[in-house]
Amino acid sequence: MKRMWFFLIVAILLVVFLISCAPEPTAEPAKLVPDKTDPSQPIIARAGATFDIVLDANPSTGYHWELVEELDAHVVELVGNEYAAQEPIMPGSGGVDVWTFRAVDAGDTTIVFGYYPPNPNADPQETLTFNIRVE
Repeated sequence: MKRMWFFLIVAILLVVFLISCAPEPTAEPAKLVPDKTDPSQPIIARAGATFDIVLDANPSTGYHWELVEELDAHVVELVGNEYAAQEPIMPGSGGVDVWTFRAVDAGDTTIVFGYYPPNPNADPQETLTFNIRVE
């Protein structure tokens, strides 16, 4: 009888040990999209550094952001842009366009974006102007 209790206690301890050692299921954290850049605030960057301009976007609508004016190549240059979808990704959900620029040399300039509808001949529905200072 004492043996049976001993084996029962050992079995219970073994089960508790195995349960406590089992890895807990973890959900992948949702990717956070960066905050939208405020066009009313100047962007200040050091020469040689990169900076981002983040714009609300939803490519499923056909609308898209484009540079309206040519960049002042003496002050800034475009490095690239990419779209970051909001999580969870669902049909029609939006996200942001992240435009990355490099500060080339000291000076002040503006970067102007237009939000264009799907029609290739249309004017932008909205424009945003960002004031840039490179130090």
